[in-house]
Amino acid sequence: MASIRQRGNRWQCRVTRHGFPPETKSFATKADAETWARSIEVEMDKGVHQNRASVERTTLADILLRYAEEVTPCKKGAKDEAIRLNALRANKLAKHSLANLSAAAVAKFRDERLKTVSAGTVLRDLALISSVLNHARREWGFPVENAVQAIRKPRQPQGRERVLSHDEEARLLAASAPIGRRSPWLQPIIILALETAMRRGELLALRWEHVSLDKRTALLPDTKNGTRRLVPLSPRAIDTLKHMPRAIDGRVFPISEPALHLRFKLACDRAGIDGLHFHDLRHTATTRLAEKLTNLAELSAVTGHKSLQMLKRYYHPNAEALAEKLARHG
Repeated sequence: MASIRQRGNRWQCRVTRHGFPPETKSFATKADAETWARSIEVEMDKGVHQNRASVERTTLADILLRYAEEVTPCKKGAKDEAIRLNALRANKLAKHSLANLSAAAVAKFRDERLKTVSAGTVLRDLALISSVLNHARREWGFPVENAVQAIRKPRQPQGRERVLSHDEEARLLAASAPIGRRSPWLQPIIILALETAMRRGELLALRWEHVSLDKRTALLPDTKNGTRRLVPLSPRAIDTLKHMPRAIDGRVFPISEPALHLRFKLACDRAGIDGLHFHDLRHTATTRLAEKLTNLAELSAVTGHKSLQMLKRYYHPNAEALAEKLARHG
């Protein structure tokens, strides 16, 4: 039953029902208190009532922090996700309580972010917020709706189609040669990326104990997809590995990700190559491997793609080359 009493200039309503925790809330008018009491009693009668106190006193920032501390460290991309979570916590959207986190508030966040960052970045932000809200509801018991699911998402940007030409490759390798104070690891890691289609993180995690020059393979015990992968090594890759210096810590490429990013950019500048990212080497390698491995199952086994749809994002055939093939078979 509901009891309503005036306390100062506010009306306090308390709803009690056997089998449910008591609900208490204050209102500016008695009519508002009565309306709220009826809605709570109807929910209790239907057996769908959930205590809202937790979502009223908990902000989005609170659960973003808890997610960063309890869930993110168990993920492969923990470092990058932690950075994104911290940035989201600093946004004014995070000041909303879970009870007041409406679709309109999330839509406003989307529109403001689109003014300063790409649609892809906004999509990743929204996907992370959605994951946090779903986790809070399923695992932590917060009776919260996922407002992200109710809004229109920005259009998915087209995937990058940057493929390194053979002329650009020659210039890039010349610009990354270990001359003077240049890193001895940059040119080899570029060659391995082009020959194996391995991801940057996979190359940086590669250890000599997992490389077999005799069997011409490199073992990746723990990939982005959560599975191990045995990568075949081309003669060029084998030759590159044979002539590399070996670090005492056992890593094939003892270089940090930020250092690789900086040195790769400097090499591109020296080579006069614009708009090239290190990840584009994986696109290039996949496209070249597709010309040698026409069996999609074999190709995906080398590249580590789990679906044909993802594989297609990395395969960028040259239209002129395809026309030449059609002419030969026509």
